[in-house]
Amino acid sequence: MKKWMTVGSVLVASSALLLAGCSKKDEAASPDYELEEVKFPLKDEVTLKFMTSSSPLSPKDPNQKLILKRMEKATNVHIDWTNYQSDFAEKRNLDISSGDLPDAIHNDGASDVELMNWAKQGVIIPVEDLIKDYMPNLKKILDENPQYKSMITAPDGHIYSFPWIEELGEGKESIHSVNDMAWINVDWLKKLNLPMPQTTDDLVKVLEAFKTQDPNGNGKQDEIPMSFVNGGGNEDFKMLFGAFGIGDNDDHLVVNNDGTVDFTADNEEYKEGVKFMRQLQEKGLIDKEAFEQDWNTYIAKGAEKLYGVYFTWDKANVSGMNDSYDVLPALAGPSGKKHITRSNGMGFQRDRMVITSANKNLELTAKWIDYQYRPLQSVQNNWGTYGDKKQQNIFEFDKATNSLKHLPLEGTAPAELRQKTEIGGPLAILNSYYGKVTTMPDDAKWRLDLLKEYYVPYMDNENIYPKVFMNEKDLDKISQVEADMNDYIYRKRAEWIVNGNIDKEWDSYLKELDKYGLNDWLKIKQKYYDSNQKNK
Repeated sequence: MKKWMTVGSVLVASSALLLAGCSKKDEAASPDYELEEVKFPLKDEVTLKFMTSSSPLSPKDPNQKLILKRMEKATNVHIDWTNYQSDFAEKRNLDISSGDLPDAIHNDGASDVELMNWAKQGVIIPVEDLIKDYMPNLKKILDENPQYKSMITAPDGHIYSFPWIEELGEGKESIHSVNDMAWINVDWLKKLNLPMPQTTDDLVKVLEAFKTQDPNGNGKQDEIPMSFVNGGGNEDFKMLFGAFGIGDNDDHLVVNNDGTVDFTADNEEYKEGVKFMRQLQEKGLIDKEAFEQDWNTYIAKGAEKLYGVYFTWDKANVSGMNDSYDVLPALAGPSGKKHITRSNGMGFQRDRMVITSANKNLELTAKWIDYQYRPLQSVQNNWGTYGDKKQQNIFEFDKATNSLKHLPLEGTAPAELRQKTEIGGPLAILNSYYGKVTTMPDDAKWRLDLLKEYYVPYMDNENIYPKVFMNEKDLDKISQVEADMNDYIYRKRAEWIVNGNIDKEWDSYLKELDKYGLNDWLKIKQKYYDSNQKNK
């Protein structure tokens, strides 16, 4: 602990002053147990106090999860959790502003702006020395994969948070290469004797048939030719825009093969994509609730198999894991070319746990966190565990190989089962683990195979925008621009699809993007991309 104090003495001093003025409870964090050279399991049980977030599907008390029961037995560290299952960011920020700090925040989900503000205000501490001195599992991962160390290192040279890493494939064949997929009702295609669409014109004809020819055979016109959840994310329709050129993704940002970063939502090809969706709207082929519905409404209709075409990460979560829906392949647009726009996603999040400045047990906390980076532990934290006699298990444990084997999901939606059993937080799963530490999840292997067959051949962009860590000034500017600009982009897109008038309003739209600061946004993005490439 003394070594850390010399590195962060200024930060500690400033945070002490900050918290002294606003703290409601001196006992919010755990007392100093004066433990050194910590080895698990501890001789005597101690308690650390963590804040976390979890799914409403999981127990209110995380300690009811089998993973944490086993971990407590293995470490003799009891965790006193403050667990928020809704409105987490708001409640987390209220606790921080009160000065009522736990020892650490688990699954904290801070943005880069929040992370740097917490560091500047003395709410959290730098952890690079803790990693070096007390965290051999994480240190090994970072030493062997320096790209991750670079991604968690702030512009001031410090590391403030512990990452989540999930490798599933590489490059274009990464599971994150697109975050939404289009699914088409093949039962309806067969019923109406229609071929799989290969072009955008084909898709229009198929959707018209779905609307008018009663493919579900119930004598009603209750079929919904196409549905989505508007506004980005896994259930958005943006992947269709690739048929018209550059396409779009949630960041509205792609990297051209000449190394230039390119904004997607201000070009003529994007405009043509919007016009195509307007055509579908005019023909009555889009779900009437598409621009208003939430996730629950969306999946309820999906479960009834009312959709001709819909969008999501995994069809099991919407229409179920059955043969009624298959992947809608990449479509050729007016030019005859097929293109799939890559997302800028990867299995990495910079911030899954932070240690607060109220923590008096740094070595103990660091070693507890490092326990999460053990390969077998990371795999369970990410997906769930084995040997649970009260509910369905994700894994079975093979004692002979000391490895975990994914069990069949047996029709259960993977997201639902995992939310009940996993704990998330800081962890690392590397591609090298598959076949040694764990099998690949069946649903992940299935998705990777689908991507490779249907989408990867049409991904023209060789690179994605990296997970760069910007300085505070640039972070603030990017955040300021995006806060208003992104809402505007989705609002105008919806208005144009529902009401038309894109040609009439296009020039004023472009001027409004300039007012929001698009040019500054692009310059900053380009600067960090260039710097990232030089430092590779």
